[in-house]
Amino acid sequence: MTISHRDARDYQIIFLCSFLSLGIMARDWSLTPLAIAVILATTLVVQCLFTINQQGNFGRWFSLHTWQSLWGHQGWKSALITGLGLCLLLRANHLSTLILASSLAIASKFLLQAWGKHWFNPANFGIIAALTLTGDAWVSPGQWGTTLWLGAMFLAAGGLVLGRVGRWDTSVMFLAVYAGLDLLRNAWLGWPPEVSFHHLENGSLLVFALFMLTDPRSIPNGRPARLIWATAIAWSV
Repeated sequence: MTISHRDARDYQIIFLCSFLSLGIMARDWSLTPLAIAVILATTLVVQCLFTINQQGNFGRWFSLHTWQSLWGHQGWKSALITGLGLCLLLRANHLSTLILASSLAIASKFLLQAWGKHWFNPANFGIIAALTLTGDAWVSPGQWGTTLWLGAMFLAAGGLVLGRVGRWDTSVMFLAVYAGLDLLRNAWLGWPPEVSFHHLENGSLLVFALFMLTDPRSIPNGRPARLIWATAIAWSV
């Protein structure tokens, strides 16, 4: 595949695939190839179904024109990024839970939107929906550990993507507010600053801040609004 220098989604897909491979090989995750296949297949199929229906081509599913239109639409990139985000953060005992989360994540893109913007980041919506609707799902914030070199790699890769997307201010504000609040909390409890540094090295936090929080389709367009939005999220976390 030829990488477009104008589409940050290409870089996101490459980096998220790399992080997923790293987690499985270096961190001995319990995530199975079948679970990965189910999540990615579900997100792509549901994306295709909604896109075809939206274009009015549902009755011509096997038409070559329909598939050419799907490829040119490139919504599959967004669906793949959503699926990779779910693979990185969501865990469940049953495949049906993963299918539910993946389906609702993509459905939210089409059903919960206004003026070209999603109400929620699709992957985050799928995770919250699975946690809320089932007793089978969970997230593993500590699965990456707190290795310094791993955090540096996330920051480098995330910085490249944010440079393409132009949303670096959102991640910087979120991390700055989150770190400040964490330091204040630990100082109030009498804990040393090293505890906060330990929290900030968490890989899952960096995946969220650098790759999910900055989704251009689910954050405000203006910088002041983005900074307020990022601050509110950091405060709520």
